Order: sequence, then C-alpha cells, then structure tokens
Amino acid sequence: MTHRKLEQHEIEQALNQLNTEASQDWAIEGEKLSKTFKFKDFQHAFGFMSMCALYAEKQDHHPEWFNVYNKVSIQLTSHDVSGISDKDFDLAKKMEAFALSA
Repeated sequence: MTHRKLEQHEIEQALNQLNTEASQDWAIEGEKLSKTFKFKDFQHAFGFMSMCALYAEKQDHHPEWFNVYNKVSIQLTSHDVSGISDKDFDLAKKMEAFALSA
C-alpha cells in the first residue's frame, strides 16, 4: 500500500478524530504527531512499548520514542514521505488501544 504526506487540512481532520477517542490529546509538534503517555509504573510503560514495538515492526513503521520510568514520549512521522501520513494516525490509534491494556 502506498501512502503519501497528508495535507494540513487532512492532518487537522485526522487529529480531531484521533483526539475524540484518546485519553489525552495528541498534538502536532515540529511536524510530528506527538504525545506523552503516563503509566502506573515502569513495568506497565515497558509492556506498552513492547506491544507497540511488535505492531510497528509488522507495519514497518517505527516510532521515535523516549522512556523514563512510567512515561513514554512518542513522536510519529513517515520519513519516506517527509511528513505525517495515514500510517502515523494508524499507529497512534493502536497505541491508544495498547495503553488501555498495558
């Protein structure tokens, strides 16, 4: 499946839809889809990252992320199209689901 860099209005529409379903809002920071998740402890944060990593590998779409104890900061962008694509919003939706089960 080919994908493309989304136009600004498409990003805004997808972001609004994502945030209606999210526990806390995602934001656009530096042309990347960004969010920091906070978990009960490190074990839950690491479990979340493990679930995300397995899904990301299957999709060949990997997040930029940073973990300290119970927090996981995430930035999503599609490097092959030099911007945000549908793949980023798909991964963000999966991450929301994984966060609920972590």
